[in-house]
Amino acid sequence: MSLTEEMVILLAVSLDVFAAMECQGALVARVQKKQLVRFCLLLMAGQASSLGAGNYISRLLCNGRYGTHEMFLGEVAAAAIFLCLGIRLLLKSWKNERVVEHREEKMKGREIARLYVRNMLFTLLAGLALGILECNAIGLLVFVLVFTLLGTVLGAYTGYRLGGEHKGKVYLAGGILLVAGGVDVVVRYLMAGGMH
Repeated sequence: MSLTEEMVILLAVSLDVFAAMECQGALVARVQKKQLVRFCLLLMAGQASSLGAGNYISRLLCNGRYGTHEMFLGEVAAAAIFLCLGIRLLLKSWKNERVVEHREEKMKGREIARLYVRNMLFTLLAGLALGILECNAIGLLVFVLVFTLLGTVLGAYTGYRLGGEHKGKVYLAGGILLVAGGVDVVVRYLMAGGMH
């Protein structure tokens, strides 16, 4: 995958963080900067460790794979992961669960913990797929840190200023990007693999 394609995949994964933080921002009377910094650090650490773990697991699974058949199966698995993650976000966009906005003093730690665990799982899967495609682990780490930071901060302030009604559009954009990533793998890798 090219650098741009890797960026698109990780941006799409981070849009889930943005949407969840938008919902949290819509509920608070005031965004508390210290709390937001703690959440940023927590989410960045979780995303980075999950991406790294997924990448590492894929390297272990693919260690020494030389055959065209094994490469083809790995690429099918990567495409399937991107497509499933994309479809998940598209379904969330379609459901567009309403956020009941009532003012809280600060963001709920329990909701952030739930977001943390859920996103770690999906980032682990994305890291697994990107590792199968032999993407640069350091570049991926930089992208996921930057996008998680931006998603957390911009999501919280977007929700605070505009409310939580835009999350459906954010999920839609993330879903489209992930499905496009899966289709890209099919077109660029599977077609080339089928020609061998």
